[in-house]
Amino acid sequence: GGSAGGLLMGAVANMAPECYAGVEADVPFVDALTSILDPSLPLTVTEWDEWGDPLHDADVYAYMKSYTPYENAPDSENDERTAVFPKIFITTSMNDTRVLYVEPMKWLARLQHAGVDAVAKIEVEAGHGGTSGRYKQWEEVSYENAWCLSVMGISS
Repeated sequence: GGSAGGLLMGAVANMAPECYAGVEADVPFVDALTSILDPSLPLTVTEWDEWGDPLHDADVYAYMKSYTPYENAPDSENDERTAVFPKIFITTSMNDTRVLYVEPMKWLARLQHAGVDAVAKIEVEAGHGGTSGRYKQWEEVSYENAWCLSVMGISS
């Protein structure tokens, strides 16, 4: 899943880690609560219509905090979910203006600190939609598919 779909992937991994061997999260909006609390970010205020306004509504804050991947990720090796947590593959882009690269990197650090097998691929020149140019896009998709196949135990 990508962007808000990446949030979904992180949430399902947190809620039912034993159900998945691996999760791919592309430019994942995994620290949504922190981002939506900052009205100086370009998309925050317009997103309040869709997500709710956690800055001014305690119920929205509590609800978002209950499912956002960063807030609910295992944070230590003592977390019982860590032993069954799926492998995580994160893609992010340095020039993404919708989901800043710091969000998935914070999530990655937290997961790795807890002992989760989590890695990230950071695209330096891409934006929210990934790289441009069909050959570069094919290369990107091939890399992602290879990771997914390896998690399933399929090798080339």
